[in-house]
Amino acid sequence: MKNEEKINQSETRQFKVIIPGVLNAHNTLFGGIALQWMDEVAYITATRFTRQKVVTVFSDKINFKHAVPYGTIVEIIGRVIDVGLVKLDVKVEIYLEQMFAEGREKVIEGKFTFAAVNENGKPMKINQN
Repeated sequence: MKNEEKINQSETRQFKVIIPGVLNAHNTLFGGIALQWMDEVAYITATRFTRQKVVTVFSDKINFKHAVPYGTIVEIIGRVIDVGLVKLDVKVEIYLEQMFAEGREKVIEGKFTFAAVNENGKPMKINQN
């Protein structure tokens, strides 16, 4: 399978409702929760692409463009954007939707780097089959 096919097949999407348990003192999504969701989606994306054990080694350029208010829906999308010998990068975007109105906007984006590891946690080559 070609990399482009693998990239398309490994794209990962999750939806969440912004409810009281994920809010900060301003009644918006707590940034740490957003980062946790992004890392989880990035991990799933990287695992689906490599079908190997991977670990997060770096997060970069996390851009919080807009607050995410209580009572909205978010979609978290992960997509592989670069593949090296041992590491790969996953771009994660969060889109905001109002529950009872049309439209959506990108509110958070960032990049996560993963390394493939063996059973001893040592870096290993990413399978490119």
